[in-house]
Amino acid sequence: MAGAKESISFEIQEDLIKMLEHISEEYNLRDSNKALRCILDYVASDGDWDDIFSKRRCLRCGSKKGWERASS
Repeated sequence: MAGAKESISFEIQEDLIKMLEHISEEYNLRDSNKALRCILDYVASDGDWDDIFSKRRCLRCGSKKGWERASS
């Protein structure tokens, strides 16, 4: 366990919870909390913040249902 962790509460859509669960299963991570920490570490170190936060993405507009697991 690298570094002290703090428990927080925030709201995300149900499809994103499923996405984090899928990531943790797919990559044999301890849980979805670890999957989210990996994503946040990527954003902090390698992510292009302008690309991430200035590009509009709408996964739930119109008939879209959000993240969906790709068919195998």
